[in-house]
Amino acid sequence: MKRLVKTVLIVGLGSIGKRHAGIIRLHFPNVKIIVLRHKQCDDGDIRGLGLYKCVTSVDEAIELNPQAAIISNPASKHIEVAKKLASKGINLLIEKPISDSSKDVQELIDICYQNKATLMTGYNLRFLPSLIEFKKQMHSVRIGKIYSVRSEIGQYLPSWRPGTDYRKDVSAQKSLGGGALLELSHEIDYLSWIFGRVDWVKSHVSKQSDLEIDVEDSAYVVLGFEEIDGTVLTASLNIDFIRHDTTRKCFIIGEKGTLLWDGIKGQVKFFEKSSKHWKILFVSNPDRNFTYIEEIKSFFLSVENNIRSSITGEDGLQVVNIVENIKQSSSENSVVFCQK
Repeated sequence: MKRLVKTVLIVGLGSIGKRHAGIIRLHFPNVKIIVLRHKQCDDGDIRGLGLYKCVTSVDEAIELNPQAAIISNPASKHIEVAKKLASKGINLLIEKPISDSSKDVQELIDICYQNKATLMTGYNLRFLPSLIEFKKQMHSVRIGKIYSVRSEIGQYLPSWRPGTDYRKDVSAQKSLGGGALLELSHEIDYLSWIFGRVDWVKSHVSKQSDLEIDVEDSAYVVLGFEEIDGTVLTASLNIDFIRHDTTRKCFIIGEKGTLLWDGIKGQVKFFEKSSKHWKILFVSNPDRNFTYIEEIKSFFLSVENNIRSSITGEDGLQVVNIVENIKQSSSENSVVFCQK
């Protein structure tokens, strides 16, 4: 029996909360939107986002009987509200990262299971057509044996959200779950999604710039994946808040050539070993909201058909565990083996 989503609760009304509300209003017009935040919404938000209700406590929100909730407040506050909602059987889509700490995430997963509540982690890059194509192309015989993987993501933090003070943003504050590793953890998720479970890490995490933040702005990581047929695959990962030439790329270096995903341009390219030029295999640069729309569609499909979500709570916990392993490796200057 289908569990129709008639009312959705959005927790938090920052930039991502407003994005989710706008998408639901436009693409799912029959779904009522409730917002839970620490203060009342102003009339402009209520009218502009088409909100049904705006409440300031979890109990008020639960009384309105939402079938689903999108948790988009700061990461350090995700688990507390999510556990209360899950205990009432409310299905959850939690923005990435699922939390700023692995503490209590497994408890949340268990509560969802006990109350038959769907739990999805919001790694929306998995719905990006170019990344999906990159994953498909990895299995092509044109690459041959994979030697290594290189991934990089960098963007200057003050340029992320024009017109706002980056120092007050979640990304800049440890207490809210900020920092380059958690804020840009899409890379850790997609590398695990494409190449399998991470077995060990070796890293250097630091604050190199003069940005006014109390979190790391750079991380240089080597990820070792579980052995496949006796072969250990490693990936280098560079993440930062300081790069002025915004980039998001992943290279797979193989015996027959190199496969490249360019997330900014939406391209998948291949450089064959006998060639002198890159060959474009795929191009797709959809609207910025596309992956969020597809994510919400997937979430609603899981809820309505009572099936496992495409990006699970376990996936979200795995990423947070890896982030903690990376930080431990840097502080101890050692290889750290990841939790199975």
